[in-house]
Amino acid sequence: MNRISHGTCPSTPRRRNFSTAPAALLLALAIGGCGAASGGEGPAADANAGHIHGLGVNPADGALFIATHGGLFRSAEGGTTAARVGTSTQDTMGFTIVGSNRFLGSGHPGPAENGPPLLGLIESGNAGNDWEPVSLSGEADFHVLRSAPGRVYGVDSSSGRLMSSADEGATWDELEAPAPLLDLAAAPDDPDRVIASGEGGLYESQDGGGSWRPTGPEIGYLAWPTPDALYLIDTEGTLRVSDDGGGSWRSGAEIGDQPVAFTAVSANELYAALPNGDVMVSRDGGDSWSLRATVSGR
Repeated sequence: MNRISHGTCPSTPRRRNFSTAPAALLLALAIGGCGAASGGEGPAADANAGHIHGLGVNPADGALFIATHGGLFRSAEGGTTAARVGTSTQDTMGFTIVGSNRFLGSGHPGPAENGPPLLGLIESGNAGNDWEPVSLSGEADFHVLRSAPGRVYGVDSSSGRLMSSADEGATWDELEAPAPLLDLAAAPDDPDRVIASGEGGLYESQDGGGSWRPTGPEIGYLAWPTPDALYLIDTEGTLRVSDDGGGSWRSGAEIGDQPVAFTAVSANELYAALPNGDVMVSRDGGDSWSLRATVSGR
C-alpha cells in the first residue's frame, strides 16, 4: 500500500482484451476516458449535456443529480426533466453524494474553463453550484468514486490505480486492484468490505482493498445501499440482486438497454441511466422500472 499525496500526472493504462463484447465495451468506456465514451454511447437527450457518467440523490431535498460530459444537472423530486446546475460545463466523470448538499466529483474542465486537465478530487458544499479542489489536482481522473462511512474509494482512469481515503479525500492510499475495474461498492455497515467488478468478473475484499478473491463472472455497475441489498446491473441491462453480500444472486427486471450509470439510495429505490440520456427508476427493489427524468439543458 502506497500513500499518495502529490506527484506527476501518470500515464494512460494500456488496453486489455475481454472475453465478451458487451463487457469489453462497458469496461473500455469506463476506464478509457471521454473520447471513447462519446463515440460509443450515442447522443444524449440534450447535446449540451452529452453522455451521463454518474447519478445521485440529494438527501436534503430528494432531487436527482445527473453528472454528464457537459456539467451537472438536477431533476426536482416529482419532476421528469433535468436542468443544468450553475454555469459550469465541466466533464464530471466520477460523482458521488456524501451528505446533504455535499458532493464529491472528478473529471475535466469545460471547454471555456480554467484548471488542470485532470481535476483530481473536487468537492461541492452547495449542491453542485460551486466546486473546490480537494486533492490530486492535475494528477488523477477518477472515473469511479464511491463512499462508505469513514471511507472514499476511487479508480483513477489515467493510471488504473485503485485508491482509498480515510480523511474525506485529503490524502490517499494506493491499493492493488485485482483487475482493471468498472465499478465497486463498499458495504454500508463495514467500509473494509468491498465488492469490485472488472475484467474477469467480481472480486471481494474484506480488508479495505488490501487483498482480493474472485467471487463470480458477473460484470456490471454496483450499488450497496443496505447490508442485505447488493445490486448489480450487468452489461445487457439485467438487474441482479444479492441478499447475502454477493454470495448468491437472483435476477430482477431489465432496464431496456445497456446501462451507463447506476445508483441506489435504499433497498427499494434504484436509478439507472441509459445511453440516450434517460434515467430510469425502480421503487420496488428492481422488479419494475419507469422513466424518472430526461436531461434538458433549458
